[in-house]
Amino acid sequence: MFYRDERLALFIDGSNLYAAAKSLGFDIDYKLLRQEFMRRGKLLRAFYYTALLENDEYSPIRPLVDWLHYNGFSMVTKPAKEYTDSMGRRKVKGNMDIELTVDALELADHIDHAVLFSGDGDFRPLVAALQRKGVRVSVVSTIRSQPPMIADELRRQADNFIELEELKDVIGRPPREFDGPEDRE
Repeated sequence: MFYRDERLALFIDGSNLYAAAKSLGFDIDYKLLRQEFMRRGKLLRAFYYTALLENDEYSPIRPLVDWLHYNGFSMVTKPAKEYTDSMGRRKVKGNMDIELTVDALELADHIDHAVLFSGDGDFRPLVAALQRKGVRVSVVSTIRSQPPMIADELRRQADNFIELEELKDVIGRPPREFDGPEDRE
């Protein structure tokens, strides 16, 4: 469902894509991901959204953020909030939904096709708004994990649903040994 002459933009919900790929047993090779969508159309922007723990001396996601920044991705970050839940567990929260939504709506007049890498049902109104502006929307997530990582209402709203597992051979690599910082929210 891609046309080679259409202008594309990628909107990657970092923590959501990380969790979906992890549930399928692979990591994303972002260089291959970018190349794949450059092949599918005229890639104008590839946004990556993530929250960062600013007070940690070393963040496991920092090398990825720096690599993406130097390799053609538009990085959108903000400080994550750290708190202790009612069970005394340390939790990290860093929701980037508003930033992603604003960027997608601002870019809508300049693109033909938006590719959203998220299964978060909160993005259904964004997909509908982009469609009203004449933008086709593909959503990349998975229904093959237990539980499925995509909200049914988001999958139904999208013009095209791309099963992440079907991209594994194109954009995947074996998982690393450590758990990454994207295990939050």
